[in-house]
Amino acid sequence: MSNVYDKAHELKKAIAESEEFSALKSMHEQIEADEIAKKMLENFRNLQLELQQKQMQGIQITEEEAQKAQQQFELVQQHELISKLMEAEQRLSVIIGDINKIITEPLEEIYGNPEGQQ
Repeated sequence: MSNVYDKAHELKKAIAESEEFSALKSMHEQIEADEIAKKMLENFRNLQLELQQKQMQGIQITEEEAQKAQQQFELVQQHELISKLMEAEQRLSVIIGDINKIITEPLEEIYGNPEGQQ
């Protein structure tokens, strides 16, 4: 059993040493050093969290809230550092998604793949 955990720790190390993680970490550090970018990103993430919490509670998001979120997204996308951070987050997210698919394949063999079923 410990072999599985050893492999997980190896994978953690590989992710931490990856080019994608290094790029994400660098962008995050640059934003932390830039007060304007940091505040813009905090505001955007807080709004995202607020809207996600409403959705999870079954509360309908108003058109005004949706527009505000879209405007905030467009605003942060225009900031070069934040835009690059989001791109780095997306690249790492794809890798983690791919890894998740790979490590859950044995379960799919037992239970099938509900997402892939028609």
